[in-house]
Amino acid sequence: MERILIIDDDNDICLLLTKFLKKKGYEASFVNTGEEGLKELKRNQTDLVLCDYRLPDENGLDLLQKIKIVSPETAVVMITGYSDVRVAVQTLKHGAYEYVTKPLYPDEILVTIKDAITAQKEKAEQRSQPAAKKSSSGLSRKRFITGKSNQSEIVQKHIDLIAPTDMSVIITGETGTGKEFVANEIHNKSKRKEYPFVAIDCGALPKELAGSELFGHMKGAFTGALADKKGSFELADGGTLFLDEIGNLSYDNQIKLLRVLQERKIKRLGGVKDIPIDVRVITATNEDLKESVREGKFREDIYHRLNEFKIELSPLRERKPDIIVFAEHFLKLANDQLGKNISGFEKEVVKKFKEYYWHGNLRELQNVVKRSVLLCQKDEIHMECLPAEIISPDYIPASLKPKSESSQDVTNLKSVSENAERNAIISVLEKTGYNKTKAAEVLNIDRKTLYNKLKAYEINI
Repeated sequence: MERILIIDDDNDICLLLTKFLKKKGYEASFVNTGEEGLKELKRNQTDLVLCDYRLPDENGLDLLQKIKIVSPETAVVMITGYSDVRVAVQTLKHGAYEYVTKPLYPDEILVTIKDAITAQKEKAEQRSQPAAKKSSSGLSRKRFITGKSNQSEIVQKHIDLIAPTDMSVIITGETGTGKEFVANEIHNKSKRKEYPFVAIDCGALPKELAGSELFGHMKGAFTGALADKKGSFELADGGTLFLDEIGNLSYDNQIKLLRVLQERKIKRLGGVKDIPIDVRVITATNEDLKESVREGKFREDIYHRLNEFKIELSPLRERKPDIIVFAEHFLKLANDQLGKNISGFEKEVVKKFKEYYWHGNLRELQNVVKRSVLLCQKDEIHMECLPAEIISPDYIPASLKPKSESSQDVTNLKSVSENAERNAIISVLEKTGYNKTKAAEVLNIDRKTLYNKLKAYEINI
């Protein structure tokens, strides 16, 4: 019986979810704070944590990082208000499997829990399978969808061009743009397709465990190393290793990775012998690695080793023709998951989808479609099924909204000028998905200047 821990300070929600999950055959319990949650995880092996992003003692992102250290095999699903979707998306970068938005619907949560636990089991199976066995990851079984936009056509051409080679590839793009799907499609079209595709999220790896996860360890190499363990490079032997959020890899592990790329050998932690490996490395990032190189956070030599070919994925809001293509795909998936037969989207819904900003890109679109299918009682998705934030978009959080004109002293030229500059910064931040490096480039200032202005104008992101 799978064990689920709920971390939420709302006892009514906790009692409702616990009762519901027990009826569905799970062992479920709850605590009200992050501190209590960590203690519980240390006491009992847990398959999944359902965690509210806003807790009395800390936020969900900080707690998530602690959970990954205390119990790295536990899947985590975040509960968030829709106004927090942008920050919820950040938790996906650090290892959360998924997020669900309030109001909570038990059937939606149940589907998400089942998917998260299944994905976690598949990862465990992948770690234990022989290296030469064909990849059986759930991702490999999912169909790659090509959009209709010019950007999507270019990406598809690049995949077809690079897949037959053994060149290293860097895939760039915001969180939720489908970087892992692109990496998997490259693998499936390569000569390595009969061998494993192993995906590792470097952003979700605690620094203490990253070396062991990547390169493996020998029994007794460190406290808790109770048996020999193969690392991801050995598991992917003959196939493809996908390293997501590569910019989060520690400097020490960057050096070890460089050695692997140069010599095609790995050495387990605590080991004495070199182990030859044959692995194609594909990496992904939503950061500007060139900037990280300039700042000394990422080694230039390894950047050039990894960047033999680059594929750039545009955010969903910049490829409008793709929105409905993917929405219809997610509709089919949701129908299958929820046992429904919704035929499509009303015209007004299509219009709202195309107008919305989609901070979470494809991931957010999939969540919205799945929830809409759950709520829909008609043949087509209608407006009443959509979250209020899509019906009446408010893209900028309260802390980013322009100060009211009534508070301006219009006789003070400096005040008017500063307010215009503040609004310009906010506008660029919104358009760049709150990527400070890109925003600084658009504004033609360096990042230090941007940080100073964010502080001066009290722009909190």
